Amino acid sequence: MYTSGKYSSRGPALIPRMKTKHRIYYITLFSVVLLGLIATGMFQFWPHSIESTADWTLDKRSVHDAPLIRLPVSSPIPERGDLSCRMHTCFDVYRCGYNPKNRIKVYIYPLQRFVDELGVPISSTGLSREYNDLLSAISDSDFYTDDVTRACLFIPSIDVLNQNSLRIRETAQALAMLPRWDKGMNHLLFNMLPGGPPDYNTALDVPRDRALLAGGGFSTWTYRQGYDVSIPVYSPLSADVELPEKQPGPRRYFILSSQTAIHREYRAELERLKEENGEALLLLDKCSNLSQGAASARKRCYKGQVYDYPQILQESSFCVVLRGARLGQAALSDVLQAGCVPVILADSYILPFSEVLDWKRASVVIPEEKLSEMYTILKSIPHRQVEEMQRQARWFWEAYFSSMKAIGLTTLQIINDRIYPYAARSYEQWNNPPVVKWSSVNSPLFLPLIPPRAPGFTAVVLTYDRVESLFRVITEISKVPSLAKLLVVWNNQNKSPPEESLWPKIGVPLKVVRTKENKLSNRFFPYDEIETEAVLAIDDDIIMLTSDELQFGYEVWREFPDRLVGYPGRLHLWDHEMGKWKYESEWTNEVSMVLTGAAFYHKYFNYLYTYKMPGDIKNWVDAHMNCEDIAMNFLVANITGKAPIKVTPRKKFKCPECTAIDGLSLDQTHMVERSECINKFASVFGTMPLKVVEHRADPVLYKDDFPEKLKSFPNIGSL
Repeated sequence: MYTSGKYSSRGPALIPRMKTKHRIYYITLFSVVLLGLIATGMFQFWPHSIESTADWTLDKRSVHDAPLIRLPVSSPIPERGDLSCRMHTCFDVYRCGYNPKNRIKVYIYPLQRFVDELGVPISSTGLSREYNDLLSAISDSDFYTDDVTRACLFIPSIDVLNQNSLRIRETAQALAMLPRWDKGMNHLLFNMLPGGPPDYNTALDVPRDRALLAGGGFSTWTYRQGYDVSIPVYSPLSADVELPEKQPGPRRYFILSSQTAIHREYRAELERLKEENGEALLLLDKCSNLSQGAASARKRCYKGQVYDYPQILQESSFCVVLRGARLGQAALSDVLQAGCVPVILADSYILPFSEVLDWKRASVVIPEEKLSEMYTILKSIPHRQVEEMQRQARWFWEAYFSSMKAIGLTTLQIINDRIYPYAARSYEQWNNPPVVKWSSVNSPLFLPLIPPRAPGFTAVVLTYDRVESLFRVITEISKVPSLAKLLVVWNNQNKSPPEESLWPKIGVPLKVVRTKENKLSNRFFPYDEIETEAVLAIDDDIIMLTSDELQFGYEVWREFPDRLVGYPGRLHLWDHEMGKWKYESEWTNEVSMVLTGAAFYHKYFNYLYTYKMPGDIKNWVDAHMNCEDIAMNFLVANITGKAPIKVTPRKKFKCPECTAIDGLSLDQTHMVERSECINKFASVFGTMPLKVVEHRADPVLYKDDFPEKLKSFPNIGSL
């Protein structure tokens, strides 16, 4: 007990003395380790790059504060430019690498002032407002990176938009001094005014090695297809003058010419056309009685009468855009802004962004030698087509021409599409203006070709008073596994629908909607009750389709959500003797329409049919109580450029119980009226959008000699 007590009395006294003796040592050691961890973390995660810079913006760095770089006389000069360059020969796509967003990264060189050995700048204007706007827009975009090691594309801060302001040799030397130049590989230059007197070359004269050129006046001789990008010549009036959008349609003048510096031979030809066609053609020139300046640039005159420019452009259906000393003309941008259809007479001119834009939809291109025939050529264009071109011209300007930002980002998107072609924008995305902007609707034209997220389809049954047949249809449709909801459109205002207790009991929600008027177009109204993307339009007498046929039709639609998928097919033919279109319902090897008495389609087309159907087609259908299915086929084909898909061998809807009184399609005048519909709709659309195909979709094992239990769709109906 004593020994234990002695040990206990000394133990507590030893421990405090040990802490006091080594306290400083432990604190120092712990501090060193902590500081080491902090330093390692900062080095590992702090953004660092050998050549990284702050965000590019003139707000943070003034031109006058930019470092001065002197160019020795002996500085190297790049080669003139390789006309054989293509993306696979002069562009290093591997620098772009893979990234989840499929977007290139663009680096903008820091701002520098280049001067020769005598201190004379390489440019008489320095950094223009337009180039500043361009670089600022890129630096604010998702393309931009300030990390040079991540960059795929490099843009110099040297302004070469206007060749007139440049010293060619010194500008080339400045480009060659850029730290990542590497013979211009993966470098992009923007130029809108190429060449100079007397020959005015159609591409930038500055030697640039392998650099890509976004140029505003390319000809077929200087444009490297698939490598360079043809851009518009920006019009300063776009920023200074706001032109409200004008509705398409006939204008006060048929043709208007407003350019002031055109060749005398062209002006003589235009004056001759003016004499022949009188007030239909307005030929303007600069105003000689006004003092030169910004005010006179916005005026045009004809025989002493003064017109405001570019406002006067909105008063004409067509506006002439002739080549000047340069192929590219800022007048093209002014004309598009006015919603006037440009008539372009500039042989060999590469139109802006023609790699992705379909200029046939927004302009008329006429060879210069046919200037004398211009009036006759333009008069042959249907009025409906002119209106569509006016609308398209204005949209082209808004989307791609209206600002330096629009021009710059469009250029980068085109290059981006080349590098990531599997994620590139489609023709429709580049050329179709947004038609409908309902947030709850997804256009199938911009959806990946994968099954939609919302499972199943909504069956929309249009009915009047055939209750017995309606109930049979409901019962049969309810057997389809993918049916999500059934919507009955009760089109009889004089009779109430049956009581709720009388309706068939089915396993999915059933909703009845009563309409205010008896219209065929009610079947294509965008009802709020339609929550699925897939819609099955079906008549109240289609009792012959099996559940396998309907399920298979839905499966086909899931693979082609932008198509009409139906059963009986129909065809349009040109009657050479009568000189008009003809509706054909006989069995043929071709199909251009499917009957919407039973057809699947995307609900987006309900919105287009109801709110965006061209002309008076919808009213015409309701007045004649016929052809709503033909109208829907026209609409879908015109939007998508694709034919419908016929499924299964069925060619007719047989209705044994239907009589001549019940069945609309049995009316003697029905077939004649269907042909009239096709001709009427073709006239309104200004074209024939229907596409003819010679195939249909059947289940894979449909004709194979296999046991029925091995087939996914054994009960596919007969002819």
